Amino acid sequence: MVTKTVLITGASSGIGQAFAEELATRDTHLILVARSQDKLYRLAKQLQEKTSSDVEVIVQDLTESQAGQKVYDWVEDKGLAVDLLINNAGFGDYGPFAERDLSRQLEMIQLNVTVLVELTHLFLSPMQQRGEGSIINVASIAGFQALPYLSTYAATKAFVLSFTEALWAENKDKGINFLALCPGPTESNFFEAAQFPQSFENKNNGSLTSAETVVKDALNALDNCKSNVVTGGMTNNLIVNASRFFPREFLLSAVEKQFSPK
Repeated sequence: MVTKTVLITGASSGIGQAFAEELATRDTHLILVARSQDKLYRLAKQLQEKTSSDVEVIVQDLTESQAGQKVYDWVEDKGLAVDLLINNAGFGDYGPFAERDLSRQLEMIQLNVTVLVELTHLFLSPMQQRGEGSIINVASIAGFQALPYLSTYAATKAFVLSFTEALWAENKDKGINFLALCPGPTESNFFEAAQFPQSFENKNNGSLTSAETVVKDALNALDNCKSNVVTGGMTNNLIVNASRFFPREFLLSAVEKQFSPK
């Protein structure tokens, strides 16, 4: 994959950071977006010291209204053309929906869905005019199955998966690639940010996929013009196809027992 300018949201940690580290080795012009100013500048400095890539930083809280437009305007003011957009920013929230903070649920929808749609729309039009470009939207294996106690998160990822696959079909003959990246449990701060119990996090530590592996699988799938890719091996591929073989109510009951905080 030959890429000139890459914009990555949620770039200060986890999968976003892994994307930045991998793409920096490919002599790209990186634009890193996150609200964690210290982490972002530290990462940018490290990448510039280790590679020949140019690295720029946009410190922006993407949960703010019109955040996507602010990012797009920054890029326009710089006179840059984004060749690869990676909408990675997002978070989850664990627990019974009725007991969780409503403002946090709405903030999750803003970050996982609204700003992703906003950025995709803003950057897609110039890509169509140029007749080239790529967009990776980070979904999840949660996008294939409703998840009790992660209800809003799973619903946002189902949206991202459906939205991205539709745009893949709309744009596949226009020189633009779309990819829905669907990781399973990955080495990141997801469990901590989602406020999972420590016991749950410890139970899953042995089955976590590295963020670096997720990124390599994603870039390989993008090169092969796939509409989606499920990372994390055979187990995750079996999980996302379970609904083909079992009634939905059976799966929901099984998942509820697995994720129950009791």
